[in-house]
Amino acid sequence: MRLYHGSNVIVETPKILTNGFAKDFGYGFYCTEKEKQAQKWARTKREGHVVNVYEYSENPALNVKQFPNMTDEWLDFIAACRNGNAHPFDIVEGPMADDQVWDYVEDFLRGLISREAFWLLVKFKYPTHQIAFCTENALQTIRYLEGYSL
Repeated sequence: MRLYHGSNVIVETPKILTNGFAKDFGYGFYCTEKEKQAQKWARTKREGHVVNVYEYSENPALNVKQFPNMTDEWLDFIAACRNGNAHPFDIVEGPMADDQVWDYVEDFLRGLISREAFWLLVKFKYPTHQIAFCTENALQTIRYLEGYSL
């Protein structure tokens, strides 16, 4: 499978950075199978807009968690990760909320809206895709192919 990572630099050797704030699936190296989404990520950078391309080879020995859709389990997992809780997975894959859906997730996390209200608000929103490589073993499953500037 081909994966894409939007950045402001070429990333031939991905790393798991544990500084900054926790993301949807915790700390990890984030990619997507959607090239246009990676281009959008790259364009959010102040200087330089680079899309890095990787080849992903599945390793059945790794502990992988997949969320095919936005569900209560997905929402609870994101809430736990955003609150800094660790998880046991090498790779986590699933929907990524767009900016508007993320606002609803934050409202849910702060207790400003109920779970039921969250699902009503996101009913007609379609999330994008993300895959987080959360361990060094997981990073061994991706091979850098190329990077290109936008």
